[in-house]
Amino acid sequence: MILSRLRRLGIRLALAFAAVQAALVGGLVAMAEFRKRRREPRDGFPWEDLPEVELEDGDCTLKLHPYGVPLYEDMLREIEGARERILLETFIWKGDEVGRRFVEALARRAREGVEVYVIFDGFANLVVPADFKRFPKEIHTLHFRPFDDPARALDPRGIFRDHRKILAVDGRVAFIGGYNIGSLYERSWRDTHLRVRGSEVREVENAFIDFWNAHRTPELPSIEPKGERAWNAHLVLHRNDPYLRIFPIRGMYLEAIDRATRRIYLTHAYFVPDRAMRAGLVEAAKRGVDVQVLLPEQSNHVTADWLSRRHFHELLSAGVRIFRYKHIMIHSKTATIDGVWSTVGTANIDRFSLLGNYEINLEIYSRRFAAQMERMFELDKTNAEELTLEEWGRRPLAAKLAERALATLSPLV
Repeated sequence: MILSRLRRLGIRLALAFAAVQAALVGGLVAMAEFRKRRREPRDGFPWEDLPEVELEDGDCTLKLHPYGVPLYEDMLREIEGARERILLETFIWKGDEVGRRFVEALARRAREGVEVYVIFDGFANLVVPADFKRFPKEIHTLHFRPFDDPARALDPRGIFRDHRKILAVDGRVAFIGGYNIGSLYERSWRDTHLRVRGSEVREVENAFIDFWNAHRTPELPSIEPKGERAWNAHLVLHRNDPYLRIFPIRGMYLEAIDRATRRIYLTHAYFVPDRAMRAGLVEAAKRGVDVQVLLPEQSNHVTADWLSRRHFHELLSAGVRIFRYKHIMIHSKTATIDGVWSTVGTANIDRFSLLGNYEINLEIYSRRFAAQMERMFELDKTNAEELTLEEWGRRPLAAKLAERALATLSPLV
């Protein structure tokens, strides 16, 4: 009898706590939306047009794109120059001017006989008008797990989204990074994409082809690979695949952090590190490594911001330096370590990216490229303010209580 009453009490308390969390999240989201509506999107942030870098073995070249305007022009130029095949995959594809430019360019090449295949995520584009998402028939389109059937909501695999953003053209050039497709991202977000030329392009193509063939609907054609696969000592493409239960990007980060001897520079839009990731960063700082993390002061996902803040005290106390990017959203997912190792891709440091979504990152061993990554990081810091342990300790009591109340949501983000 007593156990039954205790069980009922426990259930009621759990439900009450969940209700408090839901109300808190709702309130934070509402306040963030109110601030967003009052504040117009801002253009302008420090960036530099860095030259293309040839890797030390001479097999590949890489070009960083930290600004959307030249990136989209570069991507559209490569699409317009396609002769055989275009493979384009993105998480968000807005139905605005930029989104339409990409559709029109792809349709033109398809009508000229170029094979065009595109993938975009169903959940991420729920608010995009349905008419826009019906691309011209010449474009082979995989709308990944759309929410057009109530039964899909009951499929547990539906929580795993396609968060990848890649473009490959004719086996000669590829793009990979954090940029989605849309006018907002063109000028008003700071993000990072990478253009790749050389043998590694085939690996990006293969990543797209594997995903397409595994998830295509019966009416869509399969894609046959072309060309030889690359074995490149300086570049390794990593793919998280929740369907196959493989998550190499998390391991890549943990190994690189563990090997660091001088400096670790991380730039991430959403930073909710798990216990192992936090321990790696703390241990690195304790052994004298200069660990710096650059985050948005306010991202477009307020819940992720609050969950991230829960770990600031632990990291700052260990000597990790935290910088908060001001006035504009920084959406990059990049890192560089010891002037040798770097990565650019789509995975954030959170559970959704590292242990949930379909993600893709390029791991790069190159002093030449790492020098550019460090230069980009230092330039970004000119638009950021460092957060100190003393300043963090003075935050309001209400903020501390909110962080504690939301702490149990960390495994969901």
